[in-house]
Amino acid sequence: MTDASKPAADLSGVATRARVADSAVAAAAAAAAAAEQRSLRPLARLDRRGFVTTALATGFAASVRPVEAQTITTDTAGLTAGEVKVPVGDGDMPAYRAMPADGRRLATILVVHEIFGVHEHIKDVCRRFARLGYLAIAPELYARQGNPAAITDIAVLRRTIVDQVPDAQVLRDLDATLAWTRVNGGDRRRIAVTGFCWGGRIAWLYAAHSADIKTAIAWYGRLVGAPTALQPQQPLELVGQLKAPVLGLYGGRDGGISVASVEAMRAALQGPGASRAAKASELVVYPEAQHGFYADYRASYRKDAADAAFARVKTWLALHGVAAG
Repeated sequence: MTDASKPAADLSGVATRARVADSAVAAAAAAAAAAEQRSLRPLARLDRRGFVTTALATGFAASVRPVEAQTITTDTAGLTAGEVKVPVGDGDMPAYRAMPADGRRLATILVVHEIFGVHEHIKDVCRRFARLGYLAIAPELYARQGNPAAITDIAVLRRTIVDQVPDAQVLRDLDATLAWTRVNGGDRRRIAVTGFCWGGRIAWLYAAHSADIKTAIAWYGRLVGAPTALQPQQPLELVGQLKAPVLGLYGGRDGGISVASVEAMRAALQGPGASRAAKASELVVYPEAQHGFYADYRASYRKDAADAAFARVKTWLALHGVAAG
């Protein structure tokens, strides 16, 4: 009797554990759904009231002050430079544009800002490209979510603005910016995108999204990471969808982007399922450079790596049909 009743007891225990597991799965699913709903609420509120930021900040973002002594300043002599408004589906998005004065049908660079938004460094980058003969434009891609320049704490900036920006919104806004350049002095056939830090990841995404650009340059852009409702994919997952070759510039001492992740991307770009554009892409690691090695206003700036990388960028742009002039 004892031996015969034991399997029944075991089955009863299995059924109980199964019910507990089902309950746990259901609870986890409900929690995930609630979290996703919460993550979408701020965007919905902002959509109803339009753009939070309607003009670009002046100077450097509050979270990076004081700036370093070696900060580079490019003047506007001979340039048309300043704030413009880019029409998008739900309003006008502020952007910084720099180009040679009276220039027409200029090769175009879409400049995607760092985590700090369009502050003085990004404006200066636009002027640097303009000095080479490009139309360079940096849209404020956080404009619906808030003003990043006013926030002093980077963790707060990330939580309240950066993490609330949907990738899909960013890609649409870059499409609108590209369309603006075509009727404001840009050459529709010679277009590239470059991005720094947060914008480096976006440069990869835009190369997978747009068939209108010839190439992308990603400066220390994140390659891997956990998906979220608003940022569902990472560059490593998009190698089969790349429509333009990407030049990726990374630091060997980057504390947030491991060399291992760069090497994983390098392998994926040449692996099965990679697009032709992926196979034509190139990754460069500067061994002694940190994250932000091009950001001359920060302590992370490394002049040797920055100069070498920018020289490589100029060569890369010419090689891929986006030469200035």
